[in-house]
Amino acid sequence: MGFLDAIFGSKKTLKAPAADRLFAMTTAQVTLDTGLGLKHRRKAGIVFQPLGTADFQGILAETEELLRGSAEDTGTLVTSSEDEFGYRWLVLEDDDFDDLVVSLNTVSVQLQSGGYGDRLLCAVFAFEENGKPIYFIYNFKRGAYYPFVPAPGDKARDSERELRLKAQVGPELPFEEDMGRWFPLWEIPL
Repeated sequence: MGFLDAIFGSKKTLKAPAADRLFAMTTAQVTLDTGLGLKHRRKAGIVFQPLGTADFQGILAETEELLRGSAEDTGTLVTSSEDEFGYRWLVLEDDDFDDLVVSLNTVSVQLQSGGYGDRLLCAVFAFEENGKPIYFIYNFKRGAYYPFVPAPGDKARDSERELRLKAQVGPELPFEEDMGRWFPLWEIPL
């Protein structure tokens, strides 16, 4: 970075994480199921911050239409909702885990190719262990996963279980190394 870049701002864009990292979950799911006994809950979601522009709304409508069109072949159910912070959730439901990953990738690619990749927050994969929810969250900006295990109580999490999951699944997924960035998502609609 040169002196003028520091004063006026750099024209360089930051290198984006590899797009194929989202697909690491397809192989990790086998380990989660057979090795750890975690069952996927047949749901996944993608979270983004919507814009009121016509261009963004057009891309979003086209993406939802594309998902609904492919849903005829795959059987994926698509629903949409907004949370209390104004973020939009596209929730996908399908018995075939690979279809969930491909559908989430479709949404992210559509938004990124339209120039709205910075609006993507994360993708969330829902699992359960003995009836308790466990989530794997993919942070698009960091290109990394981290576990989120809610615990009983008001906004409590099981950090010990999250660390064990990282140790058990670490070789399968690109994990976020900075645990300060393992942000909890409360009231996940999955």
